[in-house]
Amino acid sequence: PASLAAAPPEQQKQILGERLFPLIHALEPMLAGKITGMLLEMDNGELLNLLESPEALSAKIKEAMGVLQVHQQAAEEGAGDVGTVAN
Repeated sequence: PASLAAAPPEQQKQILGERLFPLIHALEPMLAGKITGMLLEMDNGELLNLLESPEALSAKIKEAMGVLQVHQQAAEEGAGDVGTVAN
């Protein structure tokens, strides 16, 4: 999109985030904000690809969900258990 290309980099991130959020929200409404924030750490070129490819976006959302679940489980198990492996 021409408006995106003309925008300064930090504004590009905001535009991309505003376009990604509703797509992510449709799939993961509870965590859309968190997932959008995670994805915005990616390169702008990669983000454009996600906007153009629902399959790629869905895969990235699943990847982000996996990361969030690992962090959630670690948080629930308590800080005292960090570094231990359950069998």
